[in-house]
Amino acid sequence: MHSTNRRSVSTLALLVCAGVLATGAGAADLERGEALFTLCSQCHGADAAGNEAYLAPAIAGLDAWYVAAQLRLFRKGGRGTHFDDLAGMRMRPMALTLRNEEDVDAVAAYVASLPRVALDRTLDGDPAKGKASYAVCAGCHGMDATGNKGVMAPSLHNSDWYLFRQMQNYKAGVRGTNPVDNFGMAMRPMAMTLPTDEAVKNVIAYIMSLSK
Repeated sequence: MHSTNRRSVSTLALLVCAGVLATGAGAADLERGEALFTLCSQCHGADAAGNEAYLAPAIAGLDAWYVAAQLRLFRKGGRGTHFDDLAGMRMRPMALTLRNEEDVDAVAAYVASLPRVALDRTLDGDPAKGKASYAVCAGCHGMDATGNKGVMAPSLHNSDWYLFRQMQNYKAGVRGTNPVDNFGMAMRPMAMTLPTDEAVKNVIAYIMSLSK
């Protein structure tokens, strides 16, 4: 075997091992999750890097606990039932194709095992101005925006267009008003502290600067 090929195989093996260790999932669970993810990849992409045309965010490397929690919300109707949430309404039937809790956990573990992808900025915003406003967000999402499982606050290192859309949804009541979604309801008043689109874009620009 050529040295280049050996290095590629070794790198792939290390990535797989890292994914197993990070998620606590066994190889069989990841294999099952990969098979289940085939349907998800039609919108999110094979590398789970997302696709704005389908309103599908980047999900590679998201914490398994958060992915599983959101899939369960979609399945229970806590997300994806508001008529102004086109992406959510598209996502809910996909979540319902998962037959049981084991399927949810397996696909969440597989997504978490995938390496995070570099994301380009698509929005204008001033990170310097957004830094001060982010102080409110840091209480749950952390100073580095990597999330906090204790309060079910996810990592915010995601596509900037997706973050902007979700903030708009929270502010408009499209998300965060369903009583099934307790943590979404806690998030909505936080979103309301940003009065303008410009303020939202500035905070997102600051978050994007943290992921470099």
